Amino acid sequence: MTGRTITRADLSESVYATVGLSRSESGDLVEAVLDEMSEAILREGGLKVSSFGSFAVRSKKERVGRNPKTGVEVPITPRKVLVFRASHILKKRMNEGNE
Repeated sequence: MTGRTITRADLSESVYATVGLSRSESGDLVEAVLDEMSEAILREGGLKVSSFGSFAVRSKKERVGRNPKTGVEVPITPRKVLVFRASHILKKRMNEGNE
């Protein structure tokens, strides 16, 4: 994976430059959006953002894994994972430069 990590500060700065809110208001807006997204994922078990993609919570069962260094079998406990699936629109935008 190449590229850099986009931080909350980067998002806030983009909102500040694009929308024209104060830096403080831009930061609050970004926090509110991310909080609402997190709460929706926890509450509903997923989230769909139109023209972007969908987030879903999946349950993984217990399974046996292996320590690659020692070869010892280790039980992997059941857990929930968050998965993302990009929308067709986002996939199309990603691949426009590759054709």
